[in-house]
Amino acid sequence: MKHWSRFHFLLGLIGSLYVLLIIALLAADLLHTSPGRIWEALTSREIRGSIRLSLLSSGISTIFAMWIAVPLGYFLARVPFRGRALVETIVDIPIVLPPLIVGLSLLILFQSSLGRAFQQVAPVTYRIPAVILAQFAVVTAFAVRTMRDTFSQITPRAEHVAMTLGCTPSQAFWHVALPEAKRGLIAAATLSWARAIGEFGPVLVFAGITRMRTEVMPSTVFLELSQNRMDAALAVSLLMVAIAAIVLLVARRIGATTGVYR
Repeated sequence: MKHWSRFHFLLGLIGSLYVLLIIALLAADLLHTSPGRIWEALTSREIRGSIRLSLLSSGISTIFAMWIAVPLGYFLARVPFRGRALVETIVDIPIVLPPLIVGLSLLILFQSSLGRAFQQVAPVTYRIPAVILAQFAVVTAFAVRTMRDTFSQITPRAEHVAMTLGCTPSQAFWHVALPEAKRGLIAAATLSWARAIGEFGPVLVFAGITRMRTEVMPSTVFLELSQNRMDAALAVSLLMVAIAAIVLLVARRIGATTGVYR
């Protein structure tokens, strides 16, 4: 504190306005209901179904996202090639694009002749696979960015030494680079999972909201609000806030040692 100047106090004062706003929002939510009403809402059959689907779909979409993020992140971090900036821009598009547009684009894709032919074999639209694909389309961009930054912060010297000792590039990746990126991988997976749980726009457009079928937690909040059941919507919202807080604490703890998430 003795090193703080008036300038530092001014910065803290300005920033505290936003912090106080978040605290006020959370306090308002908590004071609007009671633990009994929250528990009653969370034990309803429909809400339990949406929680199960949210956990299942976000877990699957995160696994798929990491399958893409690890090799692509490593490739973008280690391999210089013409057009890399263009590829990185394309990969980052879902980060800046409104999520609703992602869902609309998926719907249009699967309504095309190629998409309809695919759905003759494996139906996707307005089914559980649509929920997973909508989440995957958004969270993969965040996972790729995190893994790219992770590998960029790891010096390639150890990999070069391993290859001079006879390792192939794939062996250097599996036995040197990937173990060093373990914490970044955990952070990417954790943040992707949390992001997938909170996806609403693309799921709404591409999978729809059908109770006990394609309903996830954000969809439940929307449905309960539309039916003027504030307590149920608030219960699910607070559950999502709790999940987000835990994920952020875990990711920040991991990122503190990797520099990936600070």
